[in-house]
Amino acid sequence: MKVLKFGGTSLGSIESLSQVKDILEKKNEEIIVVCSAMSGVTNQLVSIVEDVKNNNTIRIKEYLYNLEGKHIDVIHSLIVDNEVKEKLKKEISNMIKEISELTKQQYSESLKSKIITYGEALLTQIFSEYLNVSGVPNTLLKAKDFMLVDSIDKPNIEKVSDTLKSVLEHLPKSEVYITQGFICRDENGIITDLKRGGSDYSATIIGAAIDAEEIEIWTDIDGLHNNDPRYVNNTESVPYLSYAEASKLAHFGAKILHPKTVLPLAGKDIPVILKNTFMPSKTGTVISSDAYTKGVKAISGKDKITIVKIEPKVALGGHGFLKEIFEIFDKHKTSIGVVITSEESISLTIDDTSNLVEIVNEIEVHAEVNIDSLNTIICIVGNSIIDDEKTHKIFDILKHIPVKMISLGKNDNNVSVVIDTESKVEALKYLQEKLFLQEKAFA
Repeated sequence: MKVLKFGGTSLGSIESLSQVKDILEKKNEEIIVVCSAMSGVTNQLVSIVEDVKNNNTIRIKEYLYNLEGKHIDVIHSLIVDNEVKEKLKKEISNMIKEISELTKQQYSESLKSKIITYGEALLTQIFSEYLNVSGVPNTLLKAKDFMLVDSIDKPNIEKVSDTLKSVLEHLPKSEVYITQGFICRDENGIITDLKRGGSDYSATIIGAAIDAEEIEIWTDIDGLHNNDPRYVNNTESVPYLSYAEASKLAHFGAKILHPKTVLPLAGKDIPVILKNTFMPSKTGTVISSDAYTKGVKAISGKDKITIVKIEPKVALGGHGFLKEIFEIFDKHKTSIGVVITSEESISLTIDDTSNLVEIVNEIEVHAEVNIDSLNTIICIVGNSIIDDEKTHKIFDILKHIPVKMISLGKNDNNVSVVIDTESKVEALKYLQEKLFLQEKAFA
């Protein structure tokens, strides 16, 4: 069995829904199809949640009216059979009423998850029927019935596996199963979500749970590129990446992949293939346990990075000082990215500043703290990158752009460079030229 995931841009219009149908028609094998919400729908649901906080009932009604209208329009465009059309319209209207009832409750994180996960439910209800009337018979699965992940950071794959097998045993046998990404339940059985972009993560959790032959993630770009095509011209898709390489690129800003995507695949050998919905013949990128080649492969950039510089009141050699500092960040559930230490100071990066005031207050008992915001981490990734003859070219950037921190990552598979965000595009273009285009010109 294979798992195929389609994102919001692949499901954002009548034409793209038809394209996805054509892709599924050609699959003569058992598959589970994981769907995101239609493009823009989750943003509307998030806005509804904000209005629940602010008790803005008028705007909530407007959003719900627009949300229902958007999905009813899709039904009219996709479905010809009047009986199916009316049935679907009633189902969508009932879901909108359910959301409306939820908006009358007091805001909570649990309520937020219940509301924002309706996007996937609305889309899959329509898409499943569309496939059925288009000659692609399928069975609709409710993710909330089997995605009992317990912990988002450490999903309980065995529990998901057992629950999903039980659900499938009680349904008619089908070659195509349609389900929702993003939606799951926590250890208490409460509906929650896998955070923005989490449908990729849903796909690999499901893939790991069923020991899938492979997992295909379909987007609007042909694989993971060697640089960010939003800012840099002449980028190319990378044919092969290891789990570790792909995870590092996703963590440091590669938008095509959720940072936790490969987490469920640890200890398994299930390839993840990144494909383009609108150019399905393109090879894309294969992510697996094998790195295939060594050396520099790709560059990504992560914004909204804050540097915290800590200068202790006594020498860093003081027993336990580093441990105390890291424990303060851990206490406030704030992950540290790059860390540089010297005899006189510690510099580290964080991307979540929600608890920064409390963290600084605690550290200032031991040290002076300086905060430097609006930075970007540029990450250059590749297996055994330190041995690559091109790696020295990375440091030529020092001649052109002020660099605040440089760090060699775990397992020698990445080099991270911290710069002002205003220099990001220049840095990405410069590294593309040095690491890929010049080499290609002389090949």
